[in-house]
Amino acid sequence: MFGLTKVVAVGTILALVAGWLWRRWRRVQQSAQQQLAMLEFADDRGKLETMFLTAAAATGKPRGLSWKKCVLGDDPHFAKDRVNGEFFALVGVTISFEAIEGGDMEDVEAVGNLRFATAVFVYRQRKWTTEGRVVFNLEPAQALQYFQESLLPIALLDTSSASSA
Repeated sequence: MFGLTKVVAVGTILALVAGWLWRRWRRVQQSAQQQLAMLEFADDRGKLETMFLTAAAATGKPRGLSWKKCVLGDDPHFAKDRVNGEFFALVGVTISFEAIEGGDMEDVEAVGNLRFATAVFVYRQRKWTTEGRVVFNLEPAQALQYFQESLLPIALLDTSSASSA
């Protein structure tokens, strides 16, 4: 009977240690994947800017305006969805619109004003993509604060120490 108790105790300890090691390994893997995604975002900025403009223009929003041009700002803010773990980049964007001919906005003088917003990108299937989601009137840090219930901010990768190593 004493031998069975030892076997169960050792088995339980091994299971707990294995579970702990698995969780630790998984966290390291996720962190490495996030850092790689951050580097890829920097490499793909030009393509992502074009992709964002195309996707945002296809949404038909704002009504009566067409997307003329957008310029992504520097310093993306990265975050993880608290529920499903998806990885996001929130980037400041300056947008210019023009009125659609015959539309309600054609006589509005402010149409030509530049608009500042936050563009939303998501890392899916090991690549960055966008659905053209935009958060108007909020900078990326403000958007993260606004969505704090669903998004967990992720610290930026320190590339200066990585390149000097």
